[in-house]
Amino acid sequence: MKEFMMIFIGKSYEDMGLSPEQMQARMGQWFAWNEKMAKTGNLRGGSALTDKVRRVSGPDRTVTDLTGAEVKELVGGYYTIAANNMDEVVKIAEDYPDYDLGGTVEIREIMVFDQ
Repeated sequence: MKEFMMIFIGKSYEDMGLSPEQMQARMGQWFAWNEKMAKTGNLRGGSALTDKVRRVSGPDRTVTDLTGAEVKELVGGYYTIAANNMDEVVKIAEDYPDYDLGGTVEIREIMVFDQ
């Protein structure tokens, strides 16, 4: 099997104005999806990310602090997934809870280097 990363892109629930009850319901959907992938053996790991971003760029190593509101595409979290191919991961991503909120799943294969 190969390993893939599913990267979750979208606005934060707070920026969308979701109520605490709506956020709790969303988390229930996330936990159910997580459990489904764990039971099938596809889930390898993952985490949610805060909306605080520090970028270091350029030859002078310029440091810029950004908030979620300033970032064009906020990466809210990721999962690492084991699957046979990209199409299998696309099928797994069908259950992503935030499509209805304009969320996006970016799928990337993890490179393996020979040593």
